[in-house]
Amino acid sequence: MADGAIPYPAAPYHADVARGPVEGRAVWATTSDGIRLRVAVWQDGSRGTLVMCPGRTEYVEKYSDAAREMQARGYASVAIDWRGQGLSPRPEHDKNIGHVNNFNYFQRDVDALLELCAALNLPRPWHILGHSMGGLIGLRTLMRNDTFEKAVFSAPMWGLKLSPHRRAVGWGVSAMASLIGLGQRAAPGSGKIADPIDAPFDDNLLTTDPEMFAWMKRQLAAHPELALGGPSLAWIWAAFREMHTTAREAAPKVPCLTFLGTDEGIVSDDSIHVRMGSWPNSQLEMIEGARHEVLMETPETRNRVFDQIAAFLNK
Repeated sequence: MADGAIPYPAAPYHADVARGPVEGRAVWATTSDGIRLRVAVWQDGSRGTLVMCPGRTEYVEKYSDAAREMQARGYASVAIDWRGQGLSPRPEHDKNIGHVNNFNYFQRDVDALLELCAALNLPRPWHILGHSMGGLIGLRTLMRNDTFEKAVFSAPMWGLKLSPHRRAVGWGVSAMASLIGLGQRAAPGSGKIADPIDAPFDDNLLTTDPEMFAWMKRQLAAHPELALGGPSLAWIWAAFREMHTTAREAAPKVPCLTFLGTDEGIVSDDSIHVRMGSWPNSQLEMIEGARHEVLMETPETRNRVFDQIAAFLNK
């Protein structure tokens, strides 16, 4: 297969709301269990490839800005629509709900993504970047796969910012609902972490940058099929189980750089500090005043963060 050839069917790519390199495109990749996933490819780069693992509710166009920043620093990029979000298949009973029964299914998505990277002869070394839920998926990937040379995380979901009481209730209710066949129902009170299309900028949990927040809203206004609401009860239980089990496993040997905003309001700061404290060859960068979307903060912050990522990968 010649470099640059696309041995996968073309998928929609909304260039009208993307900010990525002009050669950006999307293709369909199929998992071992027959799920067709959308993958965006920005393959110009000589230093290596950044495999980007989005967070819950996200989609590939949202990572086009990161692809542009990394291409300017010499890196190709890919990003995936996980099963159940973006333009990848969603639950038939409710396409607005984020649903999965087990986080192990996401590893099948990762495997399909890596097969695509190999088929496209994307430049090596390959590095992984995981944001929020993608940080939890990426951590599990590193624990089972030695493909990646280095890892970068942004506000990884290694725990949720919940009081002990809410954590216990959430675990218990989601487990019981799943066990009695109600796991596909929407989790109550999950609106705060849904997409921001109807949310005001004031007091949002994602970014302090009004322009980036408006860009996210424009994407969803132009393409409402990308929007996703709250998670299902089964997703909540699956997430709790995965966070619990990964927290008790040894850190991977891959060098790691993690970013965390000091104004984080979604994931657990403590879980990130604990994990990074036990991870050899790791570095935790606290970003003063930043919220959950460190990669979508003010231009000054983004420039500093992407420079740090490139310096870390270039070492």
